[in-house]
Amino acid sequence: MLSYSPSLGGGRGEALKFGDMNLSQFLMMRHELLLTAAALIILIAEIATADSAKRKLIPFTIALFAMVTVAGFFPVPEGTLFGGSYQSNPLTALMKNVLNIGVLIIFLQAEGWLKRPENSDRISEYFLLTVSTLIGMNFMISSGDFLMFYIGLETATIPIAGLAAFDRIRSRSAEAGIKLILSSALSSGVLLFGLSLIYGVTGSIYFTDIAQTITSNSMVALGFIFFVSGMGFKISLVPFHFWTADVYEGAPINVTSYLSVISKGAASFIFTIILFTVFKTLTEMWKPVIYTLAVFTMTVANLFALRQQNMKRFLAFSSIAQAGFLLLGILGNNDLGMSAVVYFVLIYIFTNLGAFGVVEAISNASGVETIDGYNGMYKTNPKLSLLMTLALFSLAGIPPVAGFFGKFFLFTAAAGSGYYILVLIAVLNATVSLYYYLRVVRAMFIEKSDNPVPTFKSSAYMRTALIICVAGIFAVGFASVIFDTIREISQNFLY
Repeated sequence: MLSYSPSLGGGRGEALKFGDMNLSQFLMMRHELLLTAAALIILIAEIATADSAKRKLIPFTIALFAMVTVAGFFPVPEGTLFGGSYQSNPLTALMKNVLNIGVLIIFLQAEGWLKRPENSDRISEYFLLTVSTLIGMNFMISSGDFLMFYIGLETATIPIAGLAAFDRIRSRSAEAGIKLILSSALSSGVLLFGLSLIYGVTGSIYFTDIAQTITSNSMVALGFIFFVSGMGFKISLVPFHFWTADVYEGAPINVTSYLSVISKGAASFIFTIILFTVFKTLTEMWKPVIYTLAVFTMTVANLFALRQQNMKRFLAFSSIAQAGFLLLGILGNNDLGMSAVVYFVLIYIFTNLGAFGVVEAISNASGVETIDGYNGMYKTNPKLSLLMTLALFSLAGIPPVAGFFGKFFLFTAAAGSGYYILVLIAVLNATVSLYYYLRVVRAMFIEKSDNPVPTFKSSAYMRTALIICVAGIFAVGFASVIFDTIREISQNFLY
């Protein structure tokens, strides 16, 4: 019988008895185990497939991941593993399922790009790197201590750098990979130093132990500042956002959408969990920090978005601004705030992937990636123009699409905690964002061009992904039962 008693658990008496682990305990890690099995199956399929038939890996992997996504919705046992390092509950399972849906959409959108001649010999590498980083995010989401949190974070980060540099024939892609790995290394060092200070004060890395023993002092404040700075890099909060636009522009569009949606969504979720649980007794210390970050993130990102021409840089600053809005839910510091954050991430996945999907479809067909290149596109590609308009309106928070409801609940959570001035600033920023979103709409519907984007038909995979995004934009907004379910799960988790 193999057993191990953690020495960093602040006097925790329980032991890890791996020999006593039964099937129900392993099922707590079902999402991670399914993704690991999928990665192994993809690897075996790569070995068994002839070079001339590598393209068959695309539908095979998409079907395989679709089954993994469906399996994730079956009930997962609640509890903890490894002495509390890993925790399973309905809220973490819900977030993992949300991320799985987003990755499935991304895989569907990637089909045309992966079939290019320069990528045909590296199809399995793309899927393996993406699944590997998703495994890390799942462990990070289920972490019960800072060691599991950090391991999951790094497991998620390192493969993304390889994905950013995936376009080996473009120097900008290699540059994006280098910038991402360097900025990630810096942010990880800053984050780890902050966690070491918190451990030095509390004597534990376990979330529950830290929440019970942590007190406000200068060392904890310094550790918290380093922790927020490190997470600020991951979420692209101002002033930790400088890498974002360059990496988004240089990386392949499919990878950019993954960075913008999946990576940011996972980091935002665990950041919220840690603030609401580990640092719950220090709310008076961290609320002014989050307040300041929210104001600067929304305002600076919107001002920079006004002058962008490249669509990937444009959506990069848009995603930074959306992260600023997300902080309003964190300031709610209650079940409404938590549910508003999860709900907004769900809406953001459908909305932003819809916008990025249109950008990728146009880029694959014509190579156009600038706003001016979209001039007159409605006459040649009306359906894509309407879908892009729908996604941009959702990002702007215009009713009745889902983005309006997402921002509404975020604003309600902040106002419920008395942050009326911050809500006013957020509304003003939402008005500014409407202007630059309408720039793209004007280019497609009003501006004329002698050489508009030629008429083309997207692949069946891309059309399926875009249909899912449109359905999500409407269904998630109008189906109030979705938000009610998320709030009920949040209440059970927090209380």
